[in-house]
Amino acid sequence: MLKRLIHSNIGAAVLNMLVAYLVWMLSRVAFFAENWSTFAPYMSWSLLWSMVRGALVFDTSALLYVNSLYLVLMLLPLHIKERAGFHKGLRWLFVASNAIGLAMNLMDAVYFQYTGRRSTVTVFTEFAAEGNITSIILTEFLRHWYLVLAFIALVFILWRCYTRPRLEVYRFGSHYYISQAIALLVMIPLAIVGIRGSVTAGTRPITISNANQFVNRPVESSVVLNTPFSMIRSIGKKAFVTPDYMPAGQMEAIYSPVHGHPVTDELSHKGKNVVILIVESMGKEYIGALNRDLDGGQYRGYMPFVDSLVEKSLTFKYSYANGRISMDAMPSILSGLPMMVESIFLTPASLNDVDGISSILGREGYGTAFFHGGHNISMGFSAYAHSIGYKDYYGLDEYCQSPKYGGMDDFDGKWAIWDEPFLQFTLDNIGQMSQPFLATVFTASSHHPYNVPEQYRDSLKDEGGRPIHKCVRYTDLALRRFFERASHEPWYQNTVFVLVADHTNQNSHDVYKTDLGLYSIPIIFFTPDGSIKPAMRDDVIAQQTDITPTLLHLLGYERPYLAFGNDLLGEDPGQTWAFNYNAGIYQLIKGDLMLQFDGEKTTALYRYKTDRLLKDNLVGQLPQQQEMEQFVKALIQQYMSRMNENRLKP
Repeated sequence: MLKRLIHSNIGAAVLNMLVAYLVWMLSRVAFFAENWSTFAPYMSWSLLWSMVRGALVFDTSALLYVNSLYLVLMLLPLHIKERAGFHKGLRWLFVASNAIGLAMNLMDAVYFQYTGRRSTVTVFTEFAAEGNITSIILTEFLRHWYLVLAFIALVFILWRCYTRPRLEVYRFGSHYYISQAIALLVMIPLAIVGIRGSVTAGTRPITISNANQFVNRPVESSVVLNTPFSMIRSIGKKAFVTPDYMPAGQMEAIYSPVHGHPVTDELSHKGKNVVILIVESMGKEYIGALNRDLDGGQYRGYMPFVDSLVEKSLTFKYSYANGRISMDAMPSILSGLPMMVESIFLTPASLNDVDGISSILGREGYGTAFFHGGHNISMGFSAYAHSIGYKDYYGLDEYCQSPKYGGMDDFDGKWAIWDEPFLQFTLDNIGQMSQPFLATVFTASSHHPYNVPEQYRDSLKDEGGRPIHKCVRYTDLALRRFFERASHEPWYQNTVFVLVADHTNQNSHDVYKTDLGLYSIPIIFFTPDGSIKPAMRDDVIAQQTDITPTLLHLLGYERPYLAFGNDLLGEDPGQTWAFNYNAGIYQLIKGDLMLQFDGEKTTALYRYKTDRLLKDNLVGQLPQQQEMEQFVKALIQQYMSRMNENRLKP
């Protein structure tokens, strides 16, 4: 039976895929060897093992893409295909498909030296206007003749080790059709899982940026990746296009994201700890203290603990998210990089060299840790956290290893560990960090499908007609218990807390359903010792990308850094602004105006403070329009050029 299985179509397909795994891994060894000086000095056995695990994940996805036609043809339940000529053609298909992938990998071993990352589909447009590209390639072939020999050897292995099914093992009848059909039906879901990179529901298919979670430095992600995967995953992903609105000098004069030395003044909290709480879906509408004017002054919201915190904190009447999904929030909040056109995670720019508050404070001696109760590959959070310098990451895997908690019994069934136990787990680990430290937490429970733990389902009900209201009440309860316990910790009084939402969610009031209201979130700075004076600032416009600059000011950071945001405590209030992108429209909020720009022209201009429902379009009627349009053009051009040229550090 075993012999018959090995020599069947099913067995042959499995053996051939194993050969493909082998030669692709050997091409990765060649990639590593060609760039030995880049990778070898930083290697360790633990890093090597992590890279191998990651490589298997990405190779599985790419190999299934590349060999999909081969596998389908091999397993088709049609006995008419069981002919020598048909299988000879399949052999050529298999070898040719994988040879193309090998060629991409080996060519990138050379091109990596110029780019520092795996090539994506944009490489074709990058060289589209180069008339001498053929000669350049031929020259590099001659210079790297040993890689050409390696390619020939690997293709020879593919050809020589190819297993052809033995047609004599088949007895064509019901058994043949049933076995082949079952094999094909089993392969389809397995292939989907392999291509997605995870069997877990609620996680996104792996993308280029996920490679960062297996390495210590962004540049090392190229060892984990393979070029066919990078090519395939970037197809259809609109690359950032640098516009030519104005000369570079004019652009720099109008707007530059490089921040100089902040003024060290009485606000300096040098050496203080920082805890950033990114709360899932905590739209501003849910907080009564930020909406005293709603419902004739009777509105109470759904987060009473956060209400009490607002009274003791620095908050902002006009504060906004830079994106609409969770993966937009991390770069905005932690690196000062707003979402523009496409989530950074989903583009080749995810491999750019990026700083963040974690890497900046890490260089100042801070311990850094990121906490998220979801699967460790969920949403690319662990990959991004790792790439911007967080030394430790605590996710579902680490939570389940703790004997103190319920493991998967505390899982919400879809996304993550319930907020209440995970925030307590977070405190356990913060308590083990040396001061000063930076700890960032991303909560998860206030999310579709809008459930709460069993013990709260009777006490937390849907209110106001929105299912999320019971979820934010639960998260509010979890935050209350987090702060109650934290208040007894020795590090508490020496800490700056920031509460911010990743994005908005279900809204009830019309003012929160507008193009601007959909981005309205709270941004809260709280110091237990009262060193930041509590206030509701209505003269400042705040956004997620302002958090890193403001914290660095508070901490007395004295070196230049890059962030597309404002220092809310050091900037002239009249010069603060916010930015977001919505379905092809760039939105700039500055002063008492909101401008909408489609990339070529201004389409709308509103006095959003008085025209809260954005009904009176003033485009072409106000002199401020031209200045705002020039500003947003400079902002877009800075962002796109720096993304494309990998200039995200000063």
